[in-house]
Amino acid sequence: MNYRNLLQEYPIVRQLSLLQFIAYFGAWFSNVAIYTMIVEFGSTAFAISVVAAMHFLPAVIIAPLSGAIIDRFKIKTLMLTLLCIELVMTLLFLTINDASQLWFLMLLIFVRMSAASMFFSTEMSLLPKLVSGKALQKANEIHSIIWSFTYAAGMATSGVIVNYFGVKTSIIIDALFFVTAIIVFLNIEFKVDVIHTKEKILTMIKDGFIYIKNHKIVLHLILLHSSVGLTAFDTLVTLLAKNEYKYVIAVPLAIGITNAIRAVALMVGPLFITNWVTKERLVYVFILQGVAIILWGLFQFNFYVALFFVFFTGFLTTTIWSFTYALLQEQVESKYLGRVISYNDMIFMLTNVITTFFIGLMASLTSLDIITIIIGCTFFAVAIYYKRILQWI
Repeated sequence: MNYRNLLQEYPIVRQLSLLQFIAYFGAWFSNVAIYTMIVEFGSTAFAISVVAAMHFLPAVIIAPLSGAIIDRFKIKTLMLTLLCIELVMTLLFLTINDASQLWFLMLLIFVRMSAASMFFSTEMSLLPKLVSGKALQKANEIHSIIWSFTYAAGMATSGVIVNYFGVKTSIIIDALFFVTAIIVFLNIEFKVDVIHTKEKILTMIKDGFIYIKNHKIVLHLILLHSSVGLTAFDTLVTLLAKNEYKYVIAVPLAIGITNAIRAVALMVGPLFITNWVTKERLVYVFILQGVAIILWGLFQFNFYVALFFVFFTGFLTTTIWSFTYALLQEQVESKYLGRVISYNDMIFMLTNVITTFFIGLMASLTSLDIITIIIGCTFFAVAIYYKRILQWI
């Protein structure tokens, strides 16, 4: 089964894919506007890293609660509510005008990304209930391509809008994406059973952790998947644009173009290597991911040359994301999917937060190229870890 066969045979996957594209594009579209604002406010490297962390921290904090909510309540009502919250928070970005409101900006980002994180977890727990087997694997790949592409392309497109039309215009356009997503979602029909209706939320949260504790391979796969969080380069890209590339090109364009190149790699990578990658060969993918990041670090001194290596940092990332996610889903019982997926996202986002703060703190101690090389080397450790757990998968 290829992607075209999947989308033709399963209309629900096609509809959800369109929704994913619009909603996820909207979730990341205003990021360049946000980063441009804080650069214009004269914020420090640490302040930039804190704002970036606010995009990942919500998933860490609310994961236990969101997992229980996903397993207990009607999915369609929940997803609609989450889209509406994202729309309202985006519109409130228009009220930010100076550095004194930085705390309010962080609060808005936290609430919006809490909703976005729960929306993401809901979709990832919904897919196994609608399709299975090879179809599920391909649906995951489509989902990962969309997520990865919109994550970077949303910011890339926004970079152009911010540079030529301003921050406020970018935020208004972002809000329109969420309005469109809500309209599309209202026309999607699906029905899944709600397994848990009477259990208390706290009991469900506890049972979810016990399930993971009793299934060690699930925990190992969660940790393995979290390695993708090491590629959280938002702070790194922003600091490079602010400190190095501003003499070559405008800051919004530097951020946008860098993410655009990475977006293309994130999208096309799976098309070339997904059929080659197996459980046994995945270890080589981790190694090559590390090599690509190290090469980017070595050539960061030149903006245009660095773009070439930025492409290769993203070429393998989507495959790692989707393949490790599929390995995890296959190991989890249906009634625990919502909670395990949420806990997985919690650890994944925690890795993003740690990486983000690491970059922000280390930026005052050493150069950005050294930081990048260190991150690249960590993937060699991930490859060794995967080799050790492979026998139990």
